[in-house]
Amino acid sequence: MEWKQIPLGPLQTNCYVLWNDMKKCLVIDPGAEGEKLVNWLNENNLEPMAILLTHAHFDHIGAVDTVRNTYKIPVYIHEKESGWLSDPGLNGSGLFGMGSIHCSPAEKIFTTEKTVTIEDFTLQLFETPGHSPGSLSYYVQNEGIVFAGDTLFMGSIGRSDLPGGNHEKLLASIHDHLLTLPENTIVLPGHGPATTVGDEMDGNPFLNGF
Repeated sequence: MEWKQIPLGPLQTNCYVLWNDMKKCLVIDPGAEGEKLVNWLNENNLEPMAILLTHAHFDHIGAVDTVRNTYKIPVYIHEKESGWLSDPGLNGSGLFGMGSIHCSPAEKIFTTEKTVTIEDFTLQLFETPGHSPGSLSYYVQNEGIVFAGDTLFMGSIGRSDLPGGNHEKLLASIHDHLLTLPENTIVLPGHGPATTVGDEMDGNPFLNGF
């Protein structure tokens, strides 16, 4: 499989596209600039199968409906944030003066950790709250990658001062789910460059003691 990091919108939120040899793909966190993203998918002859959300903050969901409606595909989200898609007060778009972002409800709701199979894609679903109550990470074991959303960054961690955030839960999520992965696992964060589990274990100043 192959993957592409596509920073979108004013906060340069990382959208990811994961695709296989058949050109079928998953779209993770289409945050903004929906037409740009659709054009890129079409130019690369990719066929989206689903949209996966790591969480429902405004900068991760702004292009959800554009992509969903273009390809007639389902959106997956954790139940704790299912109501955030249509509520600017919850998804933060109102709080940060980014306009009012409304999305239609998700078709698929995750309620627990499990292994998820979508077409030919198999992902292990981790509940990683702390940045937000319904934050998720998607681990693709065969590819050695984890889509971590705004939980863990290169040299940093997600903020926990937004509504529903919790610093202790964030650290526990990172420790229990991400740092337990093989050290060569590539961490694909919601903002900034990719990193690895090993690099963050060794050098992330926010994880001293782990």
